[in-house]
Amino acid sequence: MPVYEYEHEGEGCALGKIFELTQSMYSAKFSQCPQCGTPVKRLISLVGISTPKGNSDLKNMGFTKLVRRDKGVYENVTATGNEAKIWDAAKPETMPDLRSKIRD
Repeated sequence: MPVYEYEHEGEGCALGKIFELTQSMYSAKFSQCPQCGTPVKRLISLVGISTPKGNSDLKNMGFTKLVRRDKGVYENVTATGNEAKIWDAAKPETMPDLRSKIRD
């Protein structure tokens, strides 16, 4: 169910000046605070929109993405420079150099 934000038109109550209520999107919006009965108005809130990142986006942002190819064998689809494209858990020298990608 969606969470809606409401703001008291006067002083707030125990719920606060701005408070959240979970209600069905088919329910009518509240015109009065359910706790104290003072007039309230529903606010328009920001929404979080997330878009999936492709391998090249992850690579440009400095992330490493390993895709399992076999038991203990992974493909580094974001390999850069001299990093091995295939990482074998039995061969530590093929592990991606994560320290070179971590920056402040």
